[in-house]
Amino acid sequence: MSCPAVHRSLRRLVREPQTASLVPVFLLPCLAKPYQARSFSCSAASYSRVGGAAISIPPEVSLRFFDLPKSNVRSRAKDVPVSAVEVAGPLGQMTLPLPPYLAAKHNTKNQKVTLSVGDPTITHQRAMWGTIRAHLQNYILGVSEGHSCVLRLVGVGYRATIENTAITKTPEYPGQQFVSLKLGYAHPIEMPIPLGVKASVPQPTRILLEGCEKQVVAQFAAEIREWRKPEPYKGKGIFVNNETIKLKAKKIK
Repeated sequence: MSCPAVHRSLRRLVREPQTASLVPVFLLPCLAKPYQARSFSCSAASYSRVGGAAISIPPEVSLRFFDLPKSNVRSRAKDVPVSAVEVAGPLGQMTLPLPPYLAAKHNTKNQKVTLSVGDPTITHQRAMWGTIRAHLQNYILGVSEGHSCVLRLVGVGYRATIENTAITKTPEYPGQQFVSLKLGYAHPIEMPIPLGVKASVPQPTRILLEGCEKQVVAQFAAEIREWRKPEPYKGKGIFVNNETIKLKAKKIK
């Protein structure tokens, strides 16, 4: 029998005068209060510390909040955006949709923006609070300073070059360039550079990716890394930024 059912049965015994004497005296103060479910955690509920932190806006970056047009398509999703913020800077312009339960307050005097949610006690809202705040901060940093990824090619004969044309790929937009890789395969490896990403090769074993959108830059770096993941025996492969691996001992028969 569950605890709520036991509690209701004991309360029923207390109300009836014929059976009230059967209940022990030490249980009477407990039964006088309504039943409350006990949590397994003894610590107090902690709200998001990242989501409530203010974001500083550089002087060269501007924010514009606007409402999105209402859609006639019915949806049960919790995060259907009703508004958005447009982040514009010297390196580009991006738009971040905002869920309906999230509100943004822009202080033009201090050049800071603060995000808040309708009910911080709801798990989904509290989780998305910090996520949206991190996305907005990445957008502001991307249009002002930009994001970058450095890839290191470790291995004998591993090389990378930037080509204007490709043999196995067709350009998706005018002027698209390709990253040509030599990683020990018999076939050529040509990776089309996404729109908004700038790729350069300062050294034959180094690839520098730059762009204003962090997700696109990191995704393209991950796609290049997929061709030669770092292996733990000889330490060869493609390393992203400060990535390191722990070498394993060789198997000696």
